[in-house]
Amino acid sequence: MDSTQEITNKVVIFTAPSGAGKTTLVRYLLEHLDCLAFSISATTRPKRFYETDKEDYYFLSEQTFQDKIKADEFLEWEEVYKGCLYGTLKSEVERIWAEGQHVIFDVDVKGAQSIKDHYQDQALAIFVKPPSVETLVNRLKARKTETLESLQTRIARAKTELTYENAFDTIVLNDDLATAQKDAIALVSRFLNIKVPV
Repeated sequence: MDSTQEITNKVVIFTAPSGAGKTTLVRYLLEHLDCLAFSISATTRPKRFYETDKEDYYFLSEQTFQDKIKADEFLEWEEVYKGCLYGTLKSEVERIWAEGQHVIFDVDVKGAQSIKDHYQDQALAIFVKPPSVETLVNRLKARKTETLESLQTRIARAKTELTYENAFDTIVLNDDLATAQKDAIALVSRFLNIKVPV
């Protein structure tokens, strides 16, 4: 295997409880590192008004999602919330690699563990840690995208997910966004063996 091939087949995984800021960091990296492409997850949850199918998620019916599970088309999948399935399609990783780019994931904790287990040294798994549970709760409330019930579910899940921080390769503390962005881009650039953009 030549060095170009080795570089092509890498994946970067960002994981965190909902509201920790992983999506913000992933978007920042995509803006600054041309060699990265976002792995679009599949989900059965309803599309939010500001989301676009095949850009934010592949929005699938539950039946289509179940058919893909049976056909072994997922790298990982999980019922994250009751009735809401999320998963990573194997074809999505292959599509990005075929275009000569590295894959970046924005996934929940269990999904991140599955992807890391699958790709091992080809993967860098980064846990994004909020400064406190209180900050996380405030961020989730500020979104105004949740019902009271779904907000409580997300908060309970987030508290559990925070206990997984040491299960990944490294941690980025998202207390100050600019610092978190700088830390994230340094870690990813080092892993991909590319120069940190200035």
